[in-house]
Amino acid sequence: MKFKIKHEIRGRIRIHMEQKRMTHEQADILLFYLQNIDGVFRADVYDRTADATIHYKGNRETIIEGLRRFRYEEVEVPNGLLETSGRAMNAEYQEKLVDKILFHYGRKFLLPYPISAAYTTIMSAKYIWKGIKTLMERKLEVPVLDATAIGVSILRSDFDTAGSVMFLLGIGELLEEWTHKKSVDDLARTMSLNVGKVWLKTEDQAVLVPSSKIKAGDQVVVHMGNVIPFDGEVVDGEAMINQASLTGESVPVRRTIGNYVYAGTVVEEGEVTINVKAVGGSSRYEKIAAMIEDSEKLKSGLESRAEHLADKLVPYSLGGTALTWLLTRNTTKALSILMVDFSCALKLAMPISVLSAIREAGMYKITVKGGKYLEAVAEADTIVFDKTGTLTKAKPTVAKVVSFNEMNEDELLRIAACLEEHFPHSMAKAVVSAAKAKHLDHEEMHSKVEYIVAHGISTQIEGKKAVIGSYHFVFEDEKVIIPDGKKEQFDNLPEEYSHLYMAIEGKLAAVICIEDPLREEAAEVIKELREAGLSKIVMMTGDSERTAKAIAKRVGVDEYYAEVLPEDKASFCDKEKAAGRKVIMIGDGINDSPALSAANVGIAISDGAELAREIADITVGADNLRELVTLKKISNGLIKRISHNYHTIVGFNAGLIALGVCGVIMPTTSALLHNTSTLLIGLKSMQNLLDE
Repeated sequence: MKFKIKHEIRGRIRIHMEQKRMTHEQADILLFYLQNIDGVFRADVYDRTADATIHYKGNRETIIEGLRRFRYEEVEVPNGLLETSGRAMNAEYQEKLVDKILFHYGRKFLLPYPISAAYTTIMSAKYIWKGIKTLMERKLEVPVLDATAIGVSILRSDFDTAGSVMFLLGIGELLEEWTHKKSVDDLARTMSLNVGKVWLKTEDQAVLVPSSKIKAGDQVVVHMGNVIPFDGEVVDGEAMINQASLTGESVPVRRTIGNYVYAGTVVEEGEVTINVKAVGGSSRYEKIAAMIEDSEKLKSGLESRAEHLADKLVPYSLGGTALTWLLTRNTTKALSILMVDFSCALKLAMPISVLSAIREAGMYKITVKGGKYLEAVAEADTIVFDKTGTLTKAKPTVAKVVSFNEMNEDELLRIAACLEEHFPHSMAKAVVSAAKAKHLDHEEMHSKVEYIVAHGISTQIEGKKAVIGSYHFVFEDEKVIIPDGKKEQFDNLPEEYSHLYMAIEGKLAAVICIEDPLREEAAEVIKELREAGLSKIVMMTGDSERTAKAIAKRVGVDEYYAEVLPEDKASFCDKEKAAGRKVIMIGDGINDSPALSAANVGIAISDGAELAREIADITVGADNLRELVTLKKISNGLIKRISHNYHTIVGFNAGLIALGVCGVIMPTTSALLHNTSTLLIGLKSMQNLLDE
């Protein structure tokens, strides 16, 4: 498609698409396309001007060539992305904000005073009634204070002050509603669009297909550790389903033939085949959005305390007003207190600060499921890393296959891939990718696969028992033996690789050597995390002592633990919490899920197991561990902002009250300064923390 470059500096291009008008849908398609060009780490599309800005690293020509190839109709976007993008909602709130400002000042300057006064009186009824209802519920909270301030102004015929107070309250409510809705939508969208391919059951086997190809009536097989992609009825199998993402329940529920299951829930144990009933891309989004709205997940402890403090200050504001009038008999001075309250600013600035921080984290591919988790990251002093797929690269590769029977390496790799492709783990993905690269296609040759968490896989191939997994599982649990004459070959396996063992009929058939390279940034990230306030950095892995020791030394962790089981990781987190420490756990596999739940904050890598992502409180991108440092900085910055807002609000409004009681400023001026400061603090709280 035709475009022109409007402005360019190194690493950033601003372009204009050669079209008369860009719809919201076209803007979302272009944004999705730009974000998936190699080298692009951030993109923004402006539908009103048909412009886009692209921030990139690497080769400029790759970006330009990608733009030349762009066609709206050729881009395949995930189900639900266009319907839930939020672009239309943002445009709606922008228009509401502009309309509100234009109407207020237009009415003030263009309408005759009597008509304007009558309109203000009518509009005040809403606020006054809300205050009366709060009193009827035997509560002295913010609506009572707002109603009193507006009502007294109306009684004194001070319609300008009443109108200004209502205008600024309305602006604040609109900004809070907008920010809240956008943050909830961003979070729900990120949580709902993570199912790429599914296992479609045909007459004789299961085939991996894009989820977009599934229609109502199809049968889909969902293995252990995977998200159920669609609403449907179980027609085969039995499983324990984790429904926390929809219901908030942490205890999994049993589902068997005839039971209904929902998109977005996760198979913790077992395997089910479901008959798909609904494939709408937005169904899961809507359920998650509703769940977030109804939950307290978005509220941090500081935010909740600020809101409670705001309500607790109302009686003192009302009492101060009455006392000032009794002592001075001066209505003007008494109203100076009534026109200034701490609660309005506290209730507006705190949630906006938290929700803006969640939005900012999203800009760096960090999905935060609630403000309390940002607070917990800021308070954390201990961080626990899983090794494989976390400190090491998310995409390990097969270095070599060592045969221990008469079968050749390609045939052994083909069998291993047939088993491993059913389960989401970085080691399994490495085996499947290696087979695919060699074009080692296969049909399902095994019976039902059993997955043993943190150990391996057991199945039957042509009536023969086959297992694949860790040393502990294969040799100690399954009592596999090394074939005669192969002991020396086994003892001389290359030590620089991680080993995956496969056995058939109780005899070792192959050792797959996995190259699991350390992330280049790992050591530097750990250093920066320590500088950011984390005093204890730990690595835990199911890998061998030899491999764990080498990695721990290179990255610079304080402690490391090798050959650990999932329950060991969770127990460690519990032990640290019992000692009074705040713990962050970072992992990517099914075996990390218990520890992710046990920690104060669980962080999952985005391309890891779906179960880990669902259970985790925060998800970070797999591209670079530096996002952890970004997350820590945003969290620390949020706590500083909330503290700064609190002291600013209390100090400024206390000063206004003092000036009003002393007769230095009029109530109208107090109200104007108070509400203007509230609005400015709210707008300031919407700014990015990392830009300060």
